[in-house]
Amino acid sequence: MERMSLSEKIGQMTQIDRSRATTDVMSNYCIGNQPKPGDRTPHNFSSRKWIMTINKLQEAALATRLGIPMLYAIDAVHGHNYAYRSTIFPHNVGLGATRKKKTFDFRDPQLVKRIGAATALEARATGVRYVFSPTIAVCRDPRWGRCYESYSEDPALVKLMTETMIAGLEGDIPPNYSIKGVPFVETGQTKVAACAKHFVGDGGTSGGVDRGNAEMPWKELATVHLPPYSTAILKGVASVMLSYSSWNGQKMHANRRLVTGLLKTRLKFRGFVISDFDGIDKIKDANYSYSVEAGISAGIDMVMTPYEFRKFIRTLTYQVEKGIIPMTRIDDAVARILRVKFTMGLFENPYADVEMGSQLGSEEHRELAREAVRKSLVLLKNDDTGRRGPSLPLPKYGAKILVAGTHANNLGYQCGGWTMQWQGQSGNNITQGTTILSAIASTVDPSTEVLYSVDPSAELIELGNFSHAIVVVGEVPYAEFDGDNGNLTIPEPGLTTISNVCDRVVSCVVVLVSGRPLVLEPHLLSKIHALVAAWLPGTEGQGVADLLFGDWPFTGRLPRTWFKRVVLLPINVGDRNYLPLFPFGFGLT
Repeated sequence: MERMSLSEKIGQMTQIDRSRATTDVMSNYCIGNQPKPGDRTPHNFSSRKWIMTINKLQEAALATRLGIPMLYAIDAVHGHNYAYRSTIFPHNVGLGATRKKKTFDFRDPQLVKRIGAATALEARATGVRYVFSPTIAVCRDPRWGRCYESYSEDPALVKLMTETMIAGLEGDIPPNYSIKGVPFVETGQTKVAACAKHFVGDGGTSGGVDRGNAEMPWKELATVHLPPYSTAILKGVASVMLSYSSWNGQKMHANRRLVTGLLKTRLKFRGFVISDFDGIDKIKDANYSYSVEAGISAGIDMVMTPYEFRKFIRTLTYQVEKGIIPMTRIDDAVARILRVKFTMGLFENPYADVEMGSQLGSEEHRELAREAVRKSLVLLKNDDTGRRGPSLPLPKYGAKILVAGTHANNLGYQCGGWTMQWQGQSGNNITQGTTILSAIASTVDPSTEVLYSVDPSAELIELGNFSHAIVVVGEVPYAEFDGDNGNLTIPEPGLTTISNVCDRVVSCVVVLVSGRPLVLEPHLLSKIHALVAAWLPGTEGQGVADLLFGDWPFTGRLPRTWFKRVVLLPINVGDRNYLPLFPFGFGLT
């Protein structure tokens, strides 16, 4: 750092979009970091192409005066979700359901650790060394559009999932490793730097509004939303990303008390703090200079300013030269960034290894994802139909099964948001995987007839003389504020399809694909013979069929309360007046 100029230091604090990262930009501005927005990833971008692109950018970074390597980052919230052919795991809400016993000590954390390790391998297979993951929000209101990124409404469960996911991504921190708060990333070719997000209270905003205001006393913030961050720091997390949201009216990106006073000083976090995408711009509209000063003074070390980076660099340079922001604050930020780069071995091995390409979407990882799907599904209802006992498991032999619903044959829908695109996509050509319909077809015996119709007519159902029906419906993909939802009803034609089919087939199984609990009116629930919460299972739909046909038992437990009515929200386990439709931890076998 003694050899670094001010421009070189500010370059390390700047994270820009790859589309702006020309050789001249890298050289002239000494840019040290880049995020890769997946929405501009070319379809079918191979692992080799990823690696060639990143290595070329790294070459430009190493050609600068001090040769400080660039840190390339990407969102990887349920696998390496922006890479074609990657393994897409269940979203966090599903992983939070992977339990075996109906107690508070029933998690399957080693599964989550293995998922983190697989995600790291697939990221390294494309040259990525830093992932914006895990999301460790404690979602207290399912109306929030990011609730599926949260493991649970229970902070104890989120804490456990946090420590195991970070261990999977970064490696197990040695028992005698340095001092508390120092970041740890295992060197070699298999691990990545992780990012705990979004600090802090984003899962507790009023009304579940994304980027909203968390109106709560300090005690609630400290006991519900803060504990996973303490755990992340103890596990050596490399970075912490700030939330767009506010706490009692103050933007988190400008909250010096929480960022510097709490996170860095009291919790002794020694990794770096990164802003969210253009987060510093949103501190105060129409006053960019104030926003930069407030954000950097609050304790932001790395600024994600993908497009207006020249403006940011110019503004921050001026403020340092004029003494508005002291050089000690800049030095603190750069030291934290360099500490992570040295810790993860980036200086010794800056280039991506082309031989890692086989890890992307490997059969081993797909089997792991299938296992995660099996363990995440929650059986909410399983009535005796009067003919053959409970509706589930379904017979493989000699039956006639109707498969219906918008989500039965749509890979994009079963993966949800943050899959190849920010908001997710519809269709079966977005990446490689197995739809629930194709999984059903491959599971049953050839003697079993399977007919598929997205929204079958009453005439088709009645004439078909089906012995069983599987209706797969749910939410269409969304991410962040686009997913904020004040009514939480099952989108049409899902409700109509359920009614039409379940009114006419003696054994009707509904598989609900959603990022959160949805409204289940009593009259609708009474029509359904068996109900399965499948969450957002990802690319391996075979895991759903494994349970429907009895090859594996249902073991999943609700990671969050299933509410009766939206007007009763928020409702969480431990509330004084706790009257759920299905309580936290519920799950039939």
